[in-house]
Amino acid sequence: MPQLLSKSLKVALVQLAATADKGRNLTRVKQHVLAAASNGAQLIVLPECFNSPYSVAAFPQYAESIPSGETTSFLSALARETATYLIGGSIPERDDAGKLFNTSLSFSPSGELIAKHRKVHLFDIDIPGKIRFKESDVLAGGDKVTVFDIPPYGKVGLAICYDIRFPELASIAARKEGVFAMIYPGAFNTTTGPLHWDLLGRARAVDNQIYVIMCSPARDLSAGYHAYGSSMVVDPNAIILAQAKEGEEIVYAQLEPGRIEEVRSGIPITTQRRYDVYPEVGDKVKPSAL
Repeated sequence: MPQLLSKSLKVALVQLAATADKGRNLTRVKQHVLAAASNGAQLIVLPECFNSPYSVAAFPQYAESIPSGETTSFLSALARETATYLIGGSIPERDDAGKLFNTSLSFSPSGELIAKHRKVHLFDIDIPGKIRFKESDVLAGGDKVTVFDIPPYGKVGLAICYDIRFPELASIAARKEGVFAMIYPGAFNTTTGPLHWDLLGRARAVDNQIYVIMCSPARDLSAGYHAYGSSMVVDPNAIILAQAKEGEEIVYAQLEPGRIEEVRSGIPITTQRRYDVYPEVGDKVKPSAL
């Protein structure tokens, strides 16, 4: 049986803080992506809301159309210039009907838009005395599982931040579509991050025995929203391969072919599920990359 990850893949997570200046944000993204590519990264991941502040009030102001918007064109050109797979974190999107989404775009080394994921689960939480945030005040949720090919390596799944709390997306991507990794641009905060960031990343990895890649904004205590940071890559046995601290940095990890199969052969949960007792979660789901 062929390996899910067909060859070694060097991943870079670009952890940076976004400001209110979109032009400055894009300039700094380019600097970091060029640096990651020059260091041999073949897959580069940006954080959630990398071109704008992470704020309900900011989403309408910074929203762009896709694919005609400034940031889509910028990411396409940058992927082509670096000849890398570029996972464009997320940006606020405005569709033709005027609805707003939190959307992640992925590009091939030729600059082709190969995947678009609209955040399915909106971040609506209220922890008294600590944090209240309601994306649904201005955003609509996506309605698709996002899985796509990155030749010659294999398939990956893509979701955004709060989506990681719902294991079904990763389960469908892993069990029905055969991904070797789930990628989550995400902006956990200093309340929920210490509680659950590492836990959720390792849980999704061990649930499905795949790699999990999570890229956060850097922490900026002068901003209205304090990101947790701690971007990380987790292996199929829930071992953290690389992890950032709080500030701006690029972290790297090498994903190795055969590791998934090694883990699955030792703990063979993929062949031990009892679908006679409970249904397969993805039986009625049709994924779509675009």
